[in-house]
Amino acid sequence: MYGKVVYVTIISEKDTIFTDYNISMREFSYFCVMEKDTVIFNTVSDYCDYFGFGVQHPLVSVVRFTHDGPVVHSHSTKWGLYALFLKQTKGCTINYGKTRYDYDDQSVVCFGPGQITQTIINPDVAMPESIGLIFHPDLLFRTSLAQKMRQYTFFGYESREALHLSAEERSNVEDCLNRIAKELVHPVDKFSKSLIASNIELLLDYCLRYYSRQFEVREVLNAGVMAKFDELLDVYVNNPEACAQGLPNVKFFADSMALSANYFGDLVKREAGVTAQDYIQDKLLVRAKSLLLNEGNNVSQTAYSLGFQYPQHFIRFFKRKTGVTPREFINAN
Repeated sequence: MYGKVVYVTIISEKDTIFTDYNISMREFSYFCVMEKDTVIFNTVSDYCDYFGFGVQHPLVSVVRFTHDGPVVHSHSTKWGLYALFLKQTKGCTINYGKTRYDYDDQSVVCFGPGQITQTIINPDVAMPESIGLIFHPDLLFRTSLAQKMRQYTFFGYESREALHLSAEERSNVEDCLNRIAKELVHPVDKFSKSLIASNIELLLDYCLRYYSRQFEVREVLNAGVMAKFDELLDVYVNNPEACAQGLPNVKFFADSMALSANYFGDLVKREAGVTAQDYIQDKLLVRAKSLLLNEGNNVSQTAYSLGFQYPQHFIRFFKRKTGVTPREFINAN
């Protein structure tokens, strides 16, 4: 059966179902192994011990995977840490959620606490080379970086939304990682934590800049995503059966386009100038006005037609967006 294509999704550590992407039977066997061997990394020591690295610092480490370094096997990982990897050669595939894409050379991929990923090593190529930064959330306490972590939404992106780097960008990322590594071997003093955190912050700021550049060069693709979003949103708000399931939300549309909610939200914000949630609510408001004026619905009918659980919630939403209640809006028009 080698070479036969099957369709598979890992939905939990115990369950496997068929879905919308294909892998070979050999890769499928790797998935089975991974599901039996889920590795949980809650501390930096957990990670370093698993791969045989020395622990440089209890809360942060820079690790290097080389062709003759630690052997990496296919496995499933549950992260309790922040992790950033600069992949330097081809040789493995990382899966996150329902999608499967190559984690190509000269790219950066990030994971955050609570995420579950699967790594498949290609046995036909040499062990992939990469540099990784691993740090525990506790490292952020009493640092300026703690206040900025919400900005780094790429920790919630999927692997197919990896950051692909130019030669100059890669050099800057490597420089940051090397500076962090040097600081980790420096004797600990009162400046150590702030310098490590500052260099991590610089690295993540570079990633923000490069992701911004990547959104720009993918402008045509992004426009296609926005067009599809508009189409799906119009169908949803005009379909009573869909609205009966509840109010539309960002995750629903991100899932519909096989994107992570974070990546999708950042894309919409860049293209439309408003958050994805605001974009959805603006569409709901337009539809609400049409139902109230053009179709003669009363306030309760309109609320239920749009997916609001209670009319009072719709009234508060409408007044927040327009400054008047639905009844006042009807009377004025």
